[in-house]
Amino acid sequence: MQLLEVECLGKTLRLEGSMAGWQQVFWDQQCVSQINAHADSESFTHKFTLQNEHGELPVELNGSLQWQPFALQFQLLVNNELLLDNTLNEKDIEQRQIVQGEKQAIKFSLVGMAGLGLKLLKSAKVVKVLFAAGSLAAYSWLFSIEFAIALILCLVFHEYGHIRAMKYFGLKTKGIYLIPFVGGLALSDDKINTRWQDIVISIMGPFFGLILSLACLVGYWLTDIEILAGLAVFNALLNLFNLLPILPLDGGHVLKSIAFSINSKVGLVACALGAALGIYISYYFGLALLGFLLAIGSIEIFFEYKRRHLSELLPLNRYAQIVSALWYVVTVGGLSAIIWLVGQTGNDALSLPLKILGS
Repeated sequence: MQLLEVECLGKTLRLEGSMAGWQQVFWDQQCVSQINAHADSESFTHKFTLQNEHGELPVELNGSLQWQPFALQFQLLVNNELLLDNTLNEKDIEQRQIVQGEKQAIKFSLVGMAGLGLKLLKSAKVVKVLFAAGSLAAYSWLFSIEFAIALILCLVFHEYGHIRAMKYFGLKTKGIYLIPFVGGLALSDDKINTRWQDIVISIMGPFFGLILSLACLVGYWLTDIEILAGLAVFNALLNLFNLLPILPLDGGHVLKSIAFSINSKVGLVACALGAALGIYISYYFGLALLGFLLAIGSIEIFFEYKRRHLSELLPLNRYAQIVSALWYVVTVGGLSAIIWLVGQTGNDALSLPLKILGS
């Protein structure tokens, strides 16, 4: 991932590195230095020469790098004169703007024209209305108009959780799109820089869903209005499936970010034990389908872990790994508990989500 970008002799000097243990320095697009570097805290020194109108000048980039928690202290010397001396932390990486590369010349093709048309549609506000109307018609056909409206409100509330998280990190948002038979989608114009951003944005949708289901469940207990129980349990089911550790679902993003940030065998063992415990609990409460999908997703996350050093995002520190795992477990546990509680009422319609998870 990109660790540092500064101006040097009229061009961009960029330091890239990985937890796998390597660092490279690029001057413009040319690699001018490469060293092996341990994933733990360690000092580094890059020495190379750069050519400008005054001839070749010796350049040295040195400092210390710590990945978890992230801290980069560096000095840049040109011709033995100190040019820069600074320190970067995770907040600096989080707030860094992603610069898009040069766009390629557009060649005419049917696929390209279709892609351009889709981009134009996505940018039009009318498409949001059309998608919402299509979703309302689709869910009304499957259920009733009343339940379709309530379901769409649940989807909007879920996606609003993603939008709030994006705005918290200062990302520009395009809004919410409702897609018939698929669900919803919250889009942003900006790119994220850290795994913590990925965690918060991904899990806030299901977490908002948990809050909504709890509110509906409390409302049902106070009023005995069954539609509130229906909203609580079916909304919980939708958000629970969204938390399965399978990409591109929200749960896949959460656990992938945790797996990509683990850099020790102890952490990997703890992650595996946690997954095994979740599968055991699912089967213990008769949620066979949930346990099976958790097992499949956990295997996928393990293979993703082996590719963790290819990530362009700043990994989680150990504190953030623990918080993320607990946040995920609490959200999954809360949604599962709502489905299990409502399923004990004896109402065939309200117990359907529990039967689905137990199938």
